[in-house]
Amino acid sequence: MMRMGRLTLRIMLLSLAFAATARAAAPSEGIALRLETSLSLSSGGNGPLPSQAMAGHAAPENAPQENALDGSRTYLAQQDLYMDAMHSIAEGRPDEASDALTRMIEQEPQHAGAWLDLAIIQCELGHATEAERLFQIIEERFAPPPGIREVIAAHRAKGCKGWEARSQWSLALGRGVDSNVNQGASSPTFSIGSGNSRIDLQLLPEYLPQHDQYTLLAAEYSRDLDKSGSVGFVQLRSRVNDSLTRYNTTSLRFGLEHPWRIGDWGLRTTGALGLLTLGNQLYQKQGQLQLRVAPPLALPEHFRFNVLTGLTRVQYDTLANYDSNTIEGGGVLMYQDGKSRVEASAGYLTDRGAASRLGGNRSGWYAGIQGSRRLGHDMTGELGWSQQHWLSTTPYSPGLIDQIRRQDTQLLRAALIVPIKPQHSLQIELRQVRNNENISIFQYNSQLLQVSWQWVGN
Repeated sequence: MMRMGRLTLRIMLLSLAFAATARAAAPSEGIALRLETSLSLSSGGNGPLPSQAMAGHAAPENAPQENALDGSRTYLAQQDLYMDAMHSIAEGRPDEASDALTRMIEQEPQHAGAWLDLAIIQCELGHATEAERLFQIIEERFAPPPGIREVIAAHRAKGCKGWEARSQWSLALGRGVDSNVNQGASSPTFSIGSGNSRIDLQLLPEYLPQHDQYTLLAAEYSRDLDKSGSVGFVQLRSRVNDSLTRYNTTSLRFGLEHPWRIGDWGLRTTGALGLLTLGNQLYQKQGQLQLRVAPPLALPEHFRFNVLTGLTRVQYDTLANYDSNTIEGGGVLMYQDGKSRVEASAGYLTDRGAASRLGGNRSGWYAGIQGSRRLGHDMTGELGWSQQHWLSTTPYSPGLIDQIRRQDTQLLRAALIVPIKPQHSLQIELRQVRNNENISIFQYNSQLLQVSWQWVGN
């Protein structure tokens, strides 16, 4: 859950622009590039200064090539440091951001943006004396433009009070229509047994798709727990159908996230507990542990890669022998620039249950890609596709349903977010689910259209 307030984002944009304008030798197109990339919080920094390591000494004939290579390596190292600092700021880890920026300044003393970011972080940590020293260096060495002077003056006026917990919340209220509220079977007939013992049955209407409209209420709240970036969160979602009230659902999920580092490796752990009610009766309990690892890979600009692993325990209160323990492992490749964000993921799944569970244990995989892009008039468009495949190990119910269950579920999603006014937006969402199975009673399709109003704050 990466979070960043608008003020922090604005300061980062100003600092990057300041870094670009403070160096006359930088190419003009670099300013626009850095302003664009800073929106994604995925890169930053400036080009390398001319090397002075060989000043006053005679250079061999191949010195220009060697110096160019050394400069390129220095530039990449500086970009990595600045990128680490920006990610630490975005994830609420000011101490780690301060360390990265300090190293950045040691390598490139003329990086004005790094000086400004470091001064602001020191102020937010409550180190008033150090922050003032850095502000004075910026004013004396870089002759900052009016916008940067306003930022410095605002921090001086506010004072360096130290770390303060930040919170964010969102509230959504919507109406929707669902073509298959009960996940009814696509085929009205069903066969049991095999050979001469096969019997063809006609499903009752209650097991076929049932259409209804519904009202949705969703709320989420998160709050920083310490200055290392730990976050606590609570999520509530309730859906009430107009007619089919026995399929009403309410879910509550709460948990903790904590970022940490091992050398150049970034890690984020999440622990969560959840409850789900169906028809006003407790239906499911869930516990989840997840680890996301960001290895120090040399990826192209705007790209990031994470390794993901997790364990989920699901317990059904109203169904016997359905409990599951799912282990997942996979990867997530992310691209983000000033206007677009794309995330592609894939991984392996294994699910272990009780020996008496129908179908036994199962294994599978998942894959998906989601993207969003800023459109005209400040609107945002979103598209997504995901697929999950499961294969059981034993016949589902020997003598009654002799097939080994194969499940393949695909989800298509499209959404348009239209801003109404600051902190308020209208979201129009369309979903289509195709659950293909070799056991016809479990196969279903559904389409959903939802319109919701969203309100966010911090």
